[in-house]
Amino acid sequence: MNGLRLAVSWLSVLPVRGPDEVDRRAAGRAIAWAPVVGVLLGVGAAGLLWGIGALGGSWLLAGFIAVGFLALITRGMHIDGLADTVDGLGSYGPPERAREVMKSGGAGPFGVAALVFVIGIQAISFAALGEAGRWGAVVLAIAVGRVSVVLACRRGIEAAPGAGFGALVAGTQGVVAAVGWSGIALVAAGFAAERWWLGSVAVVGALAVSALLVRHCVRRFAGLNGDVLGAALEISVTIAAAVLTLTP
Repeated sequence: MNGLRLAVSWLSVLPVRGPDEVDRRAAGRAIAWAPVVGVLLGVGAAGLLWGIGALGGSWLLAGFIAVGFLALITRGMHIDGLADTVDGLGSYGPPERAREVMKSGGAGPFGVAALVFVIGIQAISFAALGEAGRWGAVVLAIAVGRVSVVLACRRGIEAAPGAGFGALVAGTQGVVAAVGWSGIALVAAGFAAERWWLGSVAVVGALAVSALLVRHCVRRFAGLNGDVLGAALEISVTIAAAVLTLTP
């Protein structure tokens, strides 16, 4: 269970202590458990939505609070990674220059625009799902974001030069983990969506777009780093949540 403990300590502020020493093997086990952490966070976000709704609060307000809760409980790592990644992609010059922009510590215009766009869509989507009482869809969307991290760390993807977290986790996930979590997400989507096929579209679409983003970033930055993982996570949560609100 060291992998799960490490995953919880890495991906949330929950008071769980991971192992004292972390190598690539331990890091790989932790990433393989990431979707389980996503389920835990999804249950928390869904419970918060339900509580605000039960008290008569605005569903839109509840949606924004849920997004804020997710940012706080994950230390803001993922939204920070999204902003840094978009700023890096919007920069000119070679991969070295793009990585410097990502490490600058501030959010440029591209990053700010991406944050406004993603946070707004997530909040509105969570609000719509909460108002419809579709708590499973909220949990699924948040968990799918962590499945995208497993796919991003699949074997064959190298870490970017100077990457810290990326060097630990890049290339650690095999076919079993990638296919297994994707399949579980697809099965769960059949129960969480209004139509079973719509759930499949939400999961496949979210994972496909995040995979394309990771592929492009690996070429642009000469490898994978933690910021790219955060961006893939946030983009996949956004797409999955938005598609799951549809009621054809």
